[in-house]
Amino acid sequence: MKEIEVFIDTEEIAEFFFQELVKRGYVPTEEELEEIADITFEYLLDKCIIDEEVDEG
Repeated sequence: MKEIEVFIDTEEIAEFFFQELVKRGYVPTEEELEEIADITFEYLLDKCIIDEEVDEG
């Protein structure tokens, strides 16, 4: 099994959802986008798609 390193940025997730929701006629608030991004991140963790790694820098 090949392992790759992936960086997940919740701000990038929020921007992606904003663009996609606007295309569909929705105008989410910044708070709603942050919640969606956090939920998405938690989903990826729950499905073991990503591992949370704490930056110690």
